[in-house]
Amino acid sequence: MSQTDYRVVTKTVPTFYFVGVTTRQSSIMKVFPRWMEAIGRPEIVIEGIDHPIHDNPEAYRQTVTQIKYDPLSLGALVTTHKIDLLEAARDMFDELHSSALLTGEISSISKRDGKLWGHAKDPLTAGLSLDAITGEGYFGRTGGHVLCFGAGGSGKAIALHLITKQNRADRPERFIVTNRSADRLYKMQAMVESLDTDIEFVYVQTADPQRNSELMESLPDGSIVINATGMGKDTPGSPITDEALFPRNGIAWEINYRGDLDFWHQAMAQKESRNLTVEDGWLYFLHGWTQVIAEVLHIEMDEATFQRLAEIAAELRPPLVYKPRGK
Repeated sequence: MSQTDYRVVTKTVPTFYFVGVTTRQSSIMKVFPRWMEAIGRPEIVIEGIDHPIHDNPEAYRQTVTQIKYDPLSLGALVTTHKIDLLEAARDMFDELHSSALLTGEISSISKRDGKLWGHAKDPLTAGLSLDAITGEGYFGRTGGHVLCFGAGGSGKAIALHLITKQNRADRPERFIVTNRSADRLYKMQAMVESLDTDIEFVYVQTADPQRNSELMESLPDGSIVINATGMGKDTPGSPITDEALFPRNGIAWEINYRGDLDFWHQAMAQKESRNLTVEDGWLYFLHGWTQVIAEVLHIEMDEATFQRLAEIAAELRPPLVYKPRGK
């Protein structure tokens, strides 16, 4: 189809889009206006565009058309659909950053000098979040491995971040990734094999919580277990069983910060008994949004600005309360 086959709504105010699944439930809808006031751009509004998971490619092309051809449609943050949207609308982008070409995804749609740009910000934002959780030299100190449930955008971004770490103590000896579909695993493997790394990658195709639990229980102490599947937010459940044991002295990282967060609750139940560090996705949320906003609005996101915006967001953050399962 050509551009004229899609509908373009002419906006009357500068509009920043959030492309997701259940965008109205996100904290960003309350946070964004406060952030725009803080950076002196109160005229910019946010609008959510919800797509079902793995939506029709034409629906993704309609979304990109709106952003590309309406002058007041400034750009977008893309979540959940980062890979599918790029695969459906790659030809509509004038420029793709090297990060997007390497990972095969985009989380940021922006405009610069009359061109539509796609960036994959997740390697940066996931890296900032993970580094804040682990500190320097984590794998050298602990000997832990990484087990990542999900080979989509976040999983690939975390892998890329660790591969590019210069200090050997910041890279795990082994990175295990599981995914329900083979296609995502193949694409992640292709990315890894295009790079020079001493990390051993293991790819496991499974959607079985019992199999995932067995992999987790085989990890050495101090390992990091990551839920990057979307389960507990975009889809129900958890990639592991309630009975599965987390690695002692390890880290459980739930990529999401909202939803049922079954994985986070499972980890919290073992926080004391397994001496776990349990993290949710709030910091990832903050880094993800601030980096894309900086790209779309062409502003600098220095540490002082980030901290100011983080403080504003913290005032509006919904409480995250652990409730023992079955109670």
